[in-house]
Amino acid sequence: MSSLFGGLSDKLMESTGRKSAPGKADLIRVTDTKRRLELLDDFEHAAIGWLWATDAEGRLIYISESAGSRLNVPLDQLLGRPLASLLETDPDDPDAQSDRPFKFKLNIKAKINALTVRLVGDAGRQMWWSLTGQPKFDKMDNFLGYRGSVKDITAEYERKLENTRFAEFDSLTGLSNRHRMEKRLESTLSAYKSASRSCALLMLDLDRFKQVNDSMGHQAGDQLLKMVADRIERVIGDKGEIGRLGGDEFQVMLPDYDDRGQLGELVDKLINLLSQPYPIDNKRAIIGASIGIAIAPYDGLDREDLTHSADLALYAAKNGGRGQFRFYTVDLKDEAEERSILMEDLREALADNQLELHYQPVVRTADNMVVVLEALMRWEHPERGNVSPAAFIPMAEESNLINQLGEWALVQACTDARAWPETVRVAVNVSALQFANPNFPSVVSAALTVSGLNPERLELELTESVFMGDSEQSDATFKTLKELGVRLALDDFGTGYSSLSYLRTAPFDKIKVDRSFVDSCTQKDQNSAKIIAAIIGLSNALGMETTVEGVEAFDQLELVKSKGAMYIQGWIYSKALRQDAVLARIESGDFRIEPSGPDKFRSERRKVFRRIGVIHDDHRYDGLMRDLSVTGAGIEGLVGVPLGTGLVLDLGAGQLVICTVIRSDDSMIGVEFETSLVGDGSGTLCTRHRVSPYALAAAGMPLSALPPGKYPMLINGGAEQRKPQFMQVDISTAKLKAA
Repeated sequence: MSSLFGGLSDKLMESTGRKSAPGKADLIRVTDTKRRLELLDDFEHAAIGWLWATDAEGRLIYISESAGSRLNVPLDQLLGRPLASLLETDPDDPDAQSDRPFKFKLNIKAKINALTVRLVGDAGRQMWWSLTGQPKFDKMDNFLGYRGSVKDITAEYERKLENTRFAEFDSLTGLSNRHRMEKRLESTLSAYKSASRSCALLMLDLDRFKQVNDSMGHQAGDQLLKMVADRIERVIGDKGEIGRLGGDEFQVMLPDYDDRGQLGELVDKLINLLSQPYPIDNKRAIIGASIGIAIAPYDGLDREDLTHSADLALYAAKNGGRGQFRFYTVDLKDEAEERSILMEDLREALADNQLELHYQPVVRTADNMVVVLEALMRWEHPERGNVSPAAFIPMAEESNLINQLGEWALVQACTDARAWPETVRVAVNVSALQFANPNFPSVVSAALTVSGLNPERLELELTESVFMGDSEQSDATFKTLKELGVRLALDDFGTGYSSLSYLRTAPFDKIKVDRSFVDSCTQKDQNSAKIIAAIIGLSNALGMETTVEGVEAFDQLELVKSKGAMYIQGWIYSKALRQDAVLARIESGDFRIEPSGPDKFRSERRKVFRRIGVIHDDHRYDGLMRDLSVTGAGIEGLVGVPLGTGLVLDLGAGQLVICTVIRSDDSMIGVEFETSLVGDGSGTLCTRHRVSPYALAAAGMPLSALPPGKYPMLINGGAEQRKPQFMQVDISTAKLKAA
């Protein structure tokens, strides 16, 4: 305790009324009880530190009077109380994660050395002390209590916490930063590994955020990031920890989450909320979000592997068209490298005329006449085959190649349309980035001039994202386009959140009802049919046309017609056609298309062609899955399987599905799942849960590597194998063979 007395010598000599003679110190002897007590009083009143003591039961029996004064608490309210009820280790202390060290040391009567503690109970404002104590024992080694000193370190400790916060939290949003998220994920996965617990990791990237920064300024971008952080916190709540990694990248850690159904619902809600418009400086910013999901221990056991898996899933979500989520799967490639290669290929494709336009008809329901053809971009890659526009259009937008790509599409579509009847218009999709370009009206004008197309025959299809950014610029562009005489259509209507205000301010000629409403319009307990009717009614009231997209079956056709739909676009009339096919139909006579398609729309059954494992008793057979739904599947490969037989399907990557045979016809069986599958964000299905790699390791190897006929983990353990009960079809040669 000698350090607590440093710097007090002059004050002490003055307070005792003594001054040392020149050359000789006036020493305080051990036997000088009076001067020692005076020294103790001076030390306690100097407020540099205080003394404390407890009895054998841990109750506070002494504390310096000035300590009570500092706390504004009378001594009689402190004395007699257990010390452990007055003090605790600060849970926010970077060097101590719980209050166990303090209580533990008290219980084992250990020495306490400069332990940082926080006052609790009725101690008033936040205060931190550095506590030192020595256990006291009598000659018989009986514990008598603690004797010690305490020092107020509140000011320096608050500075320490603030510095720690700067080091671990994002200064803009208040969320955890990359450093803290890495530490938290590392420690969580390490602890969960031994307990075989799961942990989901979401990697989130904002779509079109760069456009906000470029068009509205960095200050607006910062405001947007704060609002994004707030919306993420509203969805996630206390379910997990949220971090901003930098820029527009966010990360969410969700301990004990492995149900992909729940995760899909959660991220769907998150994507929808983040896609709502943001009010900034009397303007609207519209962005979206793409999310990649990986789950430990299935997709990675440590931080690096799990983060890499989530990153790959995020790239897949962005390449799939944005505004989507993806679960990690083992077949995902290094999307960053793939993306870079594909971008260069796209530049070459545009330069070498590899791109072409196909045209999907919009049909008038009254007489089945084609009135509009929508131009849809197609890219047949020489090595990759058909590349989806959902993959290459976002890349074109990020690289600013979209203006060149859009200009080509406008000129080509207008040129092609010159060969059509005057009664048929051409519709061209316009990116928000194209629309934001001040030169866009000039590009449209040039396309009309070069092609010689009547402006009234050109429709520009826009989404609500064109309203993001400079509203004055948007209004000026709308005005110039209408002066040119072209028609404007609002695409994907009903999927946004502020579409009504757009209709009030923008000069649209047409509304297109998004196909998401059509997909579910014939299902029970859905409001889609009512929404379609409401949109058509609104459009009629405003004097606009309405086109209903995505109609594929006659039940959908009849329903939307009953709701007043006059123009329909969908596979029930035609898929997108090449220009030569369009011209051939025109030459054959009137451009009329009769509807043709299934009686009822079925979205849940998907055609697949996939090898799987089929497990029965202790045998594993090879199967070929030919169709799949959320509740069942059709499988080829086994002969002689009775109805009611219980099977386990191995879909790979730890995905096991318990099912029952409900149909058996030669080598084809139909099975019903015990637990429904869920969507994986990419249009395919997956199991809610997976078999942990810990269980697979306990079995000796992953399921996909188990040889045919041996499946000891879930069926019979180490029991003696029985003879196979079914015949195995060689699905490669369609010949029967014994399993």
